[in-house]
Parts: sequence; structure tokens; C-alpha cells
Amino acid sequence: MPPRRQLIAAGLAGLVAAPLRALAATPLSVWRDPNCGCSTGWVDHLRAEGFAVQDQVVPSVAPVRRLLGTPADLLSCHAGQVDGFVLEGHVPSAAIRRLLAERPAGVRGLAVPAMPVGSPGMEVPGQAPDTYDVIAFGDGPHRPFMRFVGSRPA
Repeated sequence: MPPRRQLIAAGLAGLVAAPLRALAATPLSVWRDPNCGCSTGWVDHLRAEGFAVQDQVVPSVAPVRRLLGTPADLLSCHAGQVDGFVLEGHVPSAAIRRLLAERPAGVRGLAVPAMPVGSPGMEVPGQAPDTYDVIAFGDGPHRPFMRFVGSRPA
């Protein structure tokens, strides 16, 4: 029989590892155009941050956006969905994690319109990243959810 310390250590390791495995296994669907390189960069960012991305290359993202109910004034270059929430554009993983943790009432999704420089997938070597807002949409008017400089919260 293993010593008590080993059993306790193994139990604590399991308690710590379980939430990390659950987070790493969070499925996230992406729909993108086959000719968009920045969308591939966003998918790479999400995978590096531990999301289980289902990357779906489609001839047109427009029908998916209509199905998801993405507001026309927030469109960018690709769409996504995670745990019932809609994603549009280069939404950083930190904003997605906060959305999933808080599940704010009335929020149907997050968007980063206009493809800001430095957002995940839009990095430009030698160019300073933009400061931009991740926009929450759903019930009521659109509103800022988080502010970022590049892929880091501001």
C-alpha cells in the first residue's frame, strides 16, 4: 500500500489537473474562408491557448453568420461558436475565457470588428498593436466587454 503522502499528493494532482483538462477540452467551432490567412492565425492562437478547435473551411461565411445571428455592424473575417456563444473576428482567448466563466445575462456573443493590428491572427512584424474593444452583443445595445492592446488585456 502506498504511503499516505503519496495518496494525498496524487489526489491533489488530480484535483488540479481536472479543471485544466476540462478547459483544454473546450470545443470551439470556427467557420472561415479558405483564402484568409489571418483566420488561420486566429485558429492557431485558440489552439495554443488550449481550445479544441473544429476548423471548418467554407466557401462563404455569410450563411453561418445568419444562422448564428451575428449583427451586420460587427462583421469581420470569420465566425465562431463556443458553448452556445457566438464569436466574430479576432476575439482573444482571454475574452472568451472570461465570457465562459461569467456568462453575463443578455450576452449572446463577442465581436472584434475591423481586424485591429496585433489582435490574434493580425500580428504585423514591426508594427505596434492597436488598442481595441471586444464588443458584447445580445439583448440591448452593443457594449464594450474588454479592452486589449494586441492580444493582451489593457
